[in-house]
Amino acid sequence: MSVAQRSILFYVLSLLLFGGLIYYAVVQGEQLRPDLTEELNALAGDTPLGTPLEQFRLTLDANMHHALAVLLIQIVAIVAVARLFGYLFAKLGQPMVIGEIVAGIVLGPSVVGYWFPGVFDFLFPQSSWQNLQFMSQIGLVLFMFVIGMELDLKVLGGRATRAVVISHTSIIVLYALGIGLAYMLYLDFAPPTIAFRSFGLFMGIAMSITAFPVLARIIQERGLTRTPVGATALATAASDDVTAWCVLAAVIAIVKAGDLGGALYTIASALVYAIVMLAVLRPFLRRLGEIHGERATISKPVLAMMFLLMLGSAWTTSVIGIHPLFGAFLAGVIMPPNLSFRRILVSKLEDVSLVLLLPLFFAFTGLRTRIGLLNDEDLWWTCALVIGVAVVGKFGAASIAARITGHGWKDSLTIGALMNTRGLMELVVLNIGYDLGVLSAELFAIMVLMALFSTFMTGPALDLIERIFRKPTASNAFVAEDRAVGWRVLIAFGQPESDRRALRLVNQLAGGDRAQARITALHVTPSAEINPIDGGDFECQGFTPLLREAERLGLPVTTEHRVSMDVSREIEQVANSGGYDLLLMGAGKPLLRGTLLGDLLGITTRVIDPSKLIGSITGRETLLPVDDRLDPKVRQLIEGTRCSVGVFLDRRFVRATTVLLPLAAPGDLFLLHYAERLLIEPSTSITLLDPAGLVQREPSFRSGAQRLSLTAPERLTILPDRPIDHELLGSHDLLLTSYAGWVRAAERRAPWLEDVPSTLIMKP
Repeated sequence: MSVAQRSILFYVLSLLLFGGLIYYAVVQGEQLRPDLTEELNALAGDTPLGTPLEQFRLTLDANMHHALAVLLIQIVAIVAVARLFGYLFAKLGQPMVIGEIVAGIVLGPSVVGYWFPGVFDFLFPQSSWQNLQFMSQIGLVLFMFVIGMELDLKVLGGRATRAVVISHTSIIVLYALGIGLAYMLYLDFAPPTIAFRSFGLFMGIAMSITAFPVLARIIQERGLTRTPVGATALATAASDDVTAWCVLAAVIAIVKAGDLGGALYTIASALVYAIVMLAVLRPFLRRLGEIHGERATISKPVLAMMFLLMLGSAWTTSVIGIHPLFGAFLAGVIMPPNLSFRRILVSKLEDVSLVLLLPLFFAFTGLRTRIGLLNDEDLWWTCALVIGVAVVGKFGAASIAARITGHGWKDSLTIGALMNTRGLMELVVLNIGYDLGVLSAELFAIMVLMALFSTFMTGPALDLIERIFRKPTASNAFVAEDRAVGWRVLIAFGQPESDRRALRLVNQLAGGDRAQARITALHVTPSAEINPIDGGDFECQGFTPLLREAERLGLPVTTEHRVSMDVSREIEQVANSGGYDLLLMGAGKPLLRGTLLGDLLGITTRVIDPSKLIGSITGRETLLPVDDRLDPKVRQLIEGTRCSVGVFLDRRFVRATTVLLPLAAPGDLFLLHYAERLLIEPSTSITLLDPAGLVQREPSFRSGAQRLSLTAPERLTILPDRPIDHELLGSHDLLLTSYAGWVRAAERRAPWLEDVPSTLIMKP
């Protein structure tokens, strides 16, 4: 008997033996209390349970309305809708967080509750709101802890004076305007039990806040991080953030205490606590960071200590009478300054807080935001007034202060537009005010709309400023000058190792232009995948392998790192605006290709796209997805770029010593130009595959082949009748083909596509 047979026999005998023992024990156990069994049977006989199917339906309904089941389906719906809206708004050039905030409002009574009340009542029954609020508050505590760690006051540097002047000017001006608005709105919008002092102070801080996290990501995405205006805006936002949160803490103390005397005790307690955190715990944590900062991970005891510190700090500020978010924020601020230590902590917390828990806060805010309450013209005029005062006041105050501190008008207006970003921080403040009873439901909805509008306009405002101050003649002269100097190549790869191998290929393609080649390596990082806390290190590490390879090859390479939500569009814009001769990029790795779901999605996207469907009906396109080993975004990028494009399928490329070049159509003539470049290397040989007889029939091909033969006759082979097969591909280390030829092979489902070596697909 084999081992497998013995195992199966042992498995079956074990099931029979111990299953029988379990059955016997249950039967005997029922006899221990026979009276209970009779009572249960009698009770069941008195209660009409219906058919087994009806019983199952009742059980299913009870399970679906259980508190945990409701919370789980809420999380599923909220996260899914938040990611969808975040993606859509990113496509519109807006920060993802704006889409997630809008998703929360859409899920609330203003949209889903109005148009689909049955769905709304099923997803968000009134009894479940408290559980959702608790979960969202936990997410906010984690998020504020991360924000505290991301807030690097070193960005102030030599800009401290300018940053403080700009931020404090914008705060005090908006605070004054906010109190003026409060005077106008108090009788109509303030709850009856709230004094004007509390209402006015809170309106002031709600109008003057700036969202540092959203602003930092906008600066990242627009490539302004290392520019003077970007650095100044970051420093100003950091100063604004710290000042505004301190003022908000004082305002909360005054609102809760009801009078200034009681508030002074709360503020004094908060100051003592802050001093203990900064003067006692911070030095200890700095030493802890020095010990553990160089390690790749943080031990579980140290991690547990950090969590306890965060939660303990949040609890303390809550007890003092401010808000737990301040404690979490302060705990993040005093974390060890070692960037490696902070990066590890952020990586452990950020994904859970941003992706899973923070959307719950947006959804809960959406449940509170009832835009339907703004049901008359006066309320909408009030909303327009609040938005106008907030936008014009912040933009004007920050811009004028920036101009007075020495910035030009373009940079001053840019800083003013960036400081108008309120985003998530504004929602946090508004929810605090709503919980304290300072804001009515109508005013809460108005202020949420103000937060959305002021943040939404940041991107268009920056575009408008850029357009107004653009200098087209200088830009055109720069491009023309660049085109006149050498062979310009843009390399765009996601993986540093592929970047390095692509540089080897460019080195050979440069041929006689190697001395004058101007090579730019571009890395575009999706903004959702990079944190401001480690943006510089991320860029440095990404380019290190390529720069080492460039030094070994003796090639001058410049680097450019950008952050964008649309990587393909960013690469296309850089390639089209930089005067490049060649864009070299990777093929991409689609997740679902080769799977049933991938094929179904491929068919679905073609059916949904009218142009694809019409193309398939008229015969210009196939309805089935063409597996050409290229990511759809890469195909779109190839067709949208105005310079030559090379797509590099990297099969651990080392060097192009034997190159296979198939000539399939008259449009492939341009490939002979690159073949001529490759033959300049004395160790490179080329095989021209000419099954269509183009070299014999077409004078242009014949002339090109003769030119190659004159360059290196012993290293050029022409095969007129040989088909592409596994043996031929295996004897070459680079396949050079045209994009049109590659697509034709894919449409014919050519079997040799599975066996290609490293491949360069060229589009002229």
